[in-house]
Amino acid sequence: MMSIWDSIVLGVVEGLTEFLPVSSTGHLTIVSKLLGLPIDDPSITGYTAVIQVGAIAAVILYFWGDIRRIAVAWVRGLANAEHRTEFDYHMGWYVIAGSLPIGIIGFLAKDLISGPLRSLWWVAGSLIAWSFVMVAAERFSTKERPLTRITMRDSVVMGLVQCLALIPGVSRSGATISAGLFRGLDRVAATRIAFLLGIPALLGAGVYELKDALHGSVGAAPLVIGTLVSFGVAYASVAWLLRFVAKHSIEVFALYRVLLGTVLLVLLTAGTIAAT
Repeated sequence: MMSIWDSIVLGVVEGLTEFLPVSSTGHLTIVSKLLGLPIDDPSITGYTAVIQVGAIAAVILYFWGDIRRIAVAWVRGLANAEHRTEFDYHMGWYVIAGSLPIGIIGFLAKDLISGPLRSLWWVAGSLIAWSFVMVAAERFSTKERPLTRITMRDSVVMGLVQCLALIPGVSRSGATISAGLFRGLDRVAATRIAFLLGIPALLGAGVYELKDALHGSVGAAPLVIGTLVSFGVAYASVAWLLRFVAKHSIEVFALYRVLLGTVLLVLLTAGTIAAT
């Protein structure tokens, strides 16, 4: 059974890493293994998906003003053609379109995601490989367009790239932010869109996996505690990241990912830890 201590630790890890471009799923897989939890157990996989809801709740609270404004403009535009020129009306469609790919791919590839891809070999390789993409996105993008100049194509491209985050170690925010930078968006714009695109995706995953998390080696108490802890830590993490990307490159996260991935490969090769 998962202990209360395990749930607190995993809640902190989820809250810290969900929106940083370092892969929350990868970190949760690593830490779960270090805690002695069976990372290929469906209930553990379900648990990691459900506590993400806490982090998403933090984003919803943090961006509530923006979310409410976009939702109102979108509904108003559906009812009245005069309002369809408003930016927030279009933003509503951008978020919907960008959120669809990961929902479809995640459902179709569920068995693959919760099975073979839970190996720490995948986590280590993905941590290192996607780091080079993040560095390239920083160095070869113009970063000239603010949020008000985002297009439907930008959102769809970011949504498609977000699907790669189903591979533990890639990072959902790392994937979407990198895609946004390659599209010419500035860091703040790419990060804000990455957050908005994550809301439907992670809420859907949490609801879908709830049944697995409640049956098996987890239990209701660790699930509630982990979700609450991830909420509190994620709120602070979101606020910090938005301030950070306004003035700093995301390459520092790429360096951390390479170091972590390399250490993990060494431990796996030496047989110090098992891959599953």
